[in-house]
Amino acid sequence: MTESVPSTGAPGPRGPGGSGDPHRETEIERLHRLEASSGSDRRRGDLRRHTDAATVAGLDIGTRPDPAAPPTSVAQTGVTGRPTSTGPSRATRKPRRNWGTKSLGLVGLLGFLVIWEILPRTGIVNPTFLPPATAAIADLFRNFGLTAFWQAVGDTMWQWLLGMLIACIAASVLGFVIGSSTFLRRFTNSTIEFMRPVPSVALIPLAVLLFGVEIESALLLIVYASFWQVLIQVLYGVADVDNVAMNTARSYGLGPVARLRYVIFPTALPYLMTGVRLASAVALILAITAQLIIGNPGLGAEIAKAQSGGSYVAMYALILATGLLGVIINLVMRMIERRVLSWHSSVRTEVAK
Repeated sequence: MTESVPSTGAPGPRGPGGSGDPHRETEIERLHRLEASSGSDRRRGDLRRHTDAATVAGLDIGTRPDPAAPPTSVAQTGVTGRPTSTGPSRATRKPRRNWGTKSLGLVGLLGFLVIWEILPRTGIVNPTFLPPATAAIADLFRNFGLTAFWQAVGDTMWQWLLGMLIACIAASVLGFVIGSSTFLRRFTNSTIEFMRPVPSVALIPLAVLLFGVEIESALLLIVYASFWQVLIQVLYGVADVDNVAMNTARSYGLGPVARLRYVIFPTALPYLMTGVRLASAVALILAITAQLIIGNPGLGAEIAKAQSGGSYVAMYALILATGLLGVIINLVMRMIERRVLSWHSSVRTEVAK
């Protein structure tokens, strides 16, 4: 019996042993095609690689899926060929002044002064009781060289500053304490709504009975009026805190003080600054009012003296000085608010306009 020897057969078109594995041969052909196209891919700059890099270029270095991927891509280099930053975007302030709005404000002020000048000049109003604007402005500039004028300004600003400090500190502390407790908010809601509408001028008899004509009587009116401006804003700010942020802070083990510092305070700070800015104007009004009625030293007392002595030009000059002082205080408070809230979206939007 003869042993049969397997025939190897002629090499087929796909290599030796034409009846080889078809999947293996398909893979070999695919690899050959990839090798043939690699040269053209390198000449074209490997577009696939750049496409993948463009996907991950916007991510931070630590979160890129491929650490070897370049930090920039063709899409990021732009027409100049210079790569742009891939990190977190930073808000840049563009110094752009809205001259149109400022011009309108200046025109309105000039129009007011022109009307003031025309009324007494034409005899529509008795010039004895309403002197022309030019006379009042000229007397105001003369006051700038008088020591007594600056002494009155200093007394007014000192009362304003003390009242603002007391009101802002007391209202901020009570606002955060009351706002952080649901029980305290409900317990004090009726009392706050009852006392807030009471006008500070109604407390003048009480202030005179308690302190006479000392500075404490003016401080009572200033603190009472400014306190509610700040307190209400702080309460609104604390109530605006996101519950998800508070729950997240608790889950990370932050205590009450840490939650107040990192969660509640940043949320309530814009409200607090708004309350302080509003309180600054109210405090100046009450300081002048207390000096007019009670007789505390300051610009209000000087206005009362000029009115009682029949020096109406000096009276209107001092009234202009109080208005100028209010404008300066408002500008300073707005500048402080922008610096303190430079990180807030409302300030960034205002600067970008």
